Amino acid sequence: MVRAREVIAIAAFALIVMGVVMVSSASMWVSPVALDGGSPDTGVAGDAVTVWGILSGRPTVYGAIAVLAFVIGAVVPARRLVADFEGPRPATFGASLVVLFGIALASILVITMVYIPGIGRAVNGSHRWINVPAAGSVQPSEFIKWGMILVCAAYAAAIRDRIRYFFAGLTPPLVLLAIVCGLIAIEDLGTGILIAAVGSLMLIAAGAKLWHFAVPAAGGLAGIAVLIIESPYRVRRLTSFMRPFEDPQGAGYHMIQSMATIAGGGPAGRGLGHGLQKFGYLPEDTTDFLFAVICEELGVVGAGIVVSLYALLVCAIICVARRAASPMARLVAFGVAATIALQATINLFVVTGLGPTKGIALPLLSAGGTGWILTAFMLGLVFALDRMTDDQIGVPVPDEGVGKEPVPA
Repeated sequence: MVRAREVIAIAAFALIVMGVVMVSSASMWVSPVALDGGSPDTGVAGDAVTVWGILSGRPTVYGAIAVLAFVIGAVVPARRLVADFEGPRPATFGASLVVLFGIALASILVITMVYIPGIGRAVNGSHRWINVPAAGSVQPSEFIKWGMILVCAAYAAAIRDRIRYFFAGLTPPLVLLAIVCGLIAIEDLGTGILIAAVGSLMLIAAGAKLWHFAVPAAGGLAGIAVLIIESPYRVRRLTSFMRPFEDPQGAGYHMIQSMATIAGGGPAGRGLGHGLQKFGYLPEDTTDFLFAVICEELGVVGAGIVVSLYALLVCAIICVARRAASPMARLVAFGVAATIALQATINLFVVTGLGPTKGIALPLLSAGGTGWILTAFMLGLVFALDRMTDDQIGVPVPDEGVGKEPVPA
């Protein structure tokens, strides 16, 4: 029988491989020599995706590192990690909160670095990256997105039943989420909303009362409204979502080209590497709109495979969460499942024209070294937490002097 963690590994590997192939295909370009009748130079050798073109490209390197990150996450000593935040009080309680406070402070400092001249890097007018020597640039929000899952899970496990009280338990993580998500949302509204939504869902799953989120949610919605109103390009995105053909060469261009790309694929697609829209028509074809390229080249079949892999992955992670014997392990798995599910759903809605244009990537598919590596590591950590659950439920439990048989893993 296939275990849930094995399904996670298979689905993650399949998505990484598919991401490497499709990003390589979407990265193709035609040189002026080819337009003059010479031999085509597409960056991946020839007019279609070749094995050598894929193996020699940057996506393959990132994909290999992502697989390695999954393996590293899978061998993390999960029992020790969990024990640090679920140990007996008061021995570990104070130390655990100090560690969490340090992580939270470091997260805030990292986010602010994108606004520092010489350290932060702006792309298309958006400050979301920081320059790292010998590594190019990284997106801090990716680290924060996954780091907040660990922080919220560890905090809820450390304070236990106190999460039900607003001021004594729930306020600290809500304040942290407000600060972190607010700083991110200034330049990346979608990611800020995603982190806030996942963190709130995790706290509710940990035992927080739903009505305690009424006032914070109202404040968050007000903040979102202000960020949209104060940013003309965000207002244009909303208006173009409602009426994309009013400005087909401007605000509505992304959505129109994305829908045209999807429609061009049909049931079977044009064939791998034979898409047309990626040659200067579809913006962000390797990142935010990669799913449109998949639909054009692989058709309905390829789109169905992508959706099925995400559904399989999320369901497997939820199975890990449901059988976890540790509260922190349960919350970490739940947070990872919620992040992947929400992020993939937002991207698919945007690409198919069901939502306003937003820079949210497909997990493990859209180009982005930081995203691939960190997502794979967190999936590997879920793998490790499931192995820890096997160790916990496999220990014999005594019953009034009569030993019980070990529960099968």
